[in-house]
Amino acid sequence: MDALKKGLFMAKDGVVAAAEKTKAGVGEAATKTKEGVFYVVAQKSNEQANVVADTAVAGANEVAQAAVDGAETAAVASGFVSAEEAGPVAEEAVLPKTEAGGEQTEQAAQ
Repeated sequence: MDALKKGLFMAKDGVVAAAEKTKAGVGEAATKTKEGVFYVVAQKSNEQANVVADTAVAGANEVAQAAVDGAETAAVASGFVSAEEAGPVAEEAVLPKTEAGGEQTEQAAQ
């Protein structure tokens, strides 16, 4: 009878040890899965943030360029700066001359 009890206790200990190893393995697998999911989500979030940032920078550059072009055009139109000093962008925006030699107003030019 003692031998049978001893055998059953050994089997029980074996089952407990196997269960603990399985529990540890499942926990480790769950941790790795969670880390993998966080990594993928972080990567996708980072990619989306980069897309948004690139779009914002492009938009800011367009707005800044339009502001510079507008300032050059205004400076040339007011006579504050000559068209040669302002560069090629301002030369394109110079208002056409009338037959009398004066500049047309913006409304008349349109």
